[in-house]
Amino acid sequence: MHQAIVNIMLDRIQEQFVSEKIFCDHFLDITIEEWQDWKKGTTALSSEKMQKLKSLFSDYEWMLIQKIARQTNLFPEKRNYVVAEYKRLKSIIAKEWIKTGMSKVELITEQSFSDSRLNTYPKKHIVTLRIFMSYGEWGYDDILEFCMPGIIQEQIAESKVDLLEWVDENLVETYT
Repeated sequence: MHQAIVNIMLDRIQEQFVSEKIFCDHFLDITIEEWQDWKKGTTALSSEKMQKLKSLFSDYEWMLIQKIARQTNLFPEKRNYVVAEYKRLKSIIAKEWIKTGMSKVELITEQSFSDSRLNTYPKKHIVTLRIFMSYGEWGYDDILEFCMPGIIQEQIAESKVDLLEWVDENLVETYT
């Protein structure tokens, strides 16, 4: 796996999980040693495990990650800040989607999940901002998700503007 992709995956894991060990034990169901070997490129993960890793991202985010990885091949200096570049580009794209007036924004909190399996391990207190473009065809929405500290939920609730305006005004500074 391309190191740029691995770095972006690691950032997403650090955003969502208390530790890589908890991620391995409860999400990926592999040992931390297997995980470390995969990160170093010395072993491969099964296609099932790779699908679970990819599920941390929307289809649109996965496409963006592939483009960024390709850019690091063309411009090796970009390898040093691939995660920051990914976050920056996601924020820019989200703002463009919002400008079109066709996007929708959801705030997903921990209370939004009813799956009891998600409560069996320690989790970070985060909220997820989901910005998506719907095309009226099931399964073809473009989605960007932003994992943010739980305190953001309070800031949004106390804000005098609606969620869409808050995202348009604050996303870049808050996320990148």
